[in-house]
Amino acid sequence: MMKVKSIVVLVSLISCVSVFAKISKVEKQALIDFYNTTNGAKWTKTWDLSKQAKTWEGITIENNKVISISLMNNNLSGTLPSSIGDLKNLRLLNLAFNSIEGELPDNLMNLQNLQVLRLGKNKLSGSISENIGNLKELLILDLFSNKISGSIPKSLSNANRLKVILISNNNISGRIPLELGSLKYLERLELAENNIFGDVPAAIGKLSNLKMLVLSENRLSGEFPATVFSLPNLKVLQLQKNAFDQDRLKNSIPTQTDLALFDFDEPDESGRRRNFEEIYKNNSSRMADTKFDDDNEN
Repeated sequence: MMKVKSIVVLVSLISCVSVFAKISKVEKQALIDFYNTTNGAKWTKTWDLSKQAKTWEGITIENNKVISISLMNNNLSGTLPSSIGDLKNLRLLNLAFNSIEGELPDNLMNLQNLQVLRLGKNKLSGSISENIGNLKELLILDLFSNKISGSIPKSLSNANRLKVILISNNNISGRIPLELGSLKYLERLELAENNIFGDVPAAIGKLSNLKMLVLSENRLSGEFPATVFSLPNLKVLQLQKNAFDQDRLKNSIPTQTDLALFDFDEPDESGRRRNFEEIYKNNSSRMADTKFDDDNEN
């Protein structure tokens, strides 16, 4: 009799563990919506929806909460569902190098635990939401090589933990917000190949942790802030194909510099153009030290 009771208790405990090992219905539905709207059946590595979410490719679950979706270069297409905003505990969303279209859902800006947002090399359109400043924990913002238009929101400065901003190769216009100069942890600022105009705010010269500043192929003009050349950690500076005051720029260049790469509008003896996709994919140029980055991705 005691043996039977022990078995019943054991079965009950296993049942409880099984129940508590599952994510909520709301989170599971958000993942199913995501699968459906991004053509999950055609992914390179797809999901078996009959199995538990913890077995699905690219999904990380901690304490019964979805904390990470990492499906880089997995043949995703279609659009992102608004229900992605229901994944309240999400820390990493890496969908780079796919074919996702449409605008970023407004609900994405509700993910207040999000640290890494990598959507580079897709086909996203629309503008960057003014609510992006709600992402207070954000360390990496990667929208590289999409079809995003509009201007850079001033509210981006409210995400004051940012280390990396990658929005090169889009249709961004307007000016560089001077508020970006308050992002004291920023290490990479890449805005190349857009339609950004006006001057570079002097406040950029106060970003003491900045390692890469890439502003090439825009419509920037005026006097480039000489203080940028004195930034203690700056290694890469690309300014070519803009409309800066060249005489002032040349006079601002120090005779000695720690820059490993400096491009501006001078004849290039090598004739080789810097490849931004190469910079993006090169592990050695990833400056954000976070366990949620994708250094182990394919």
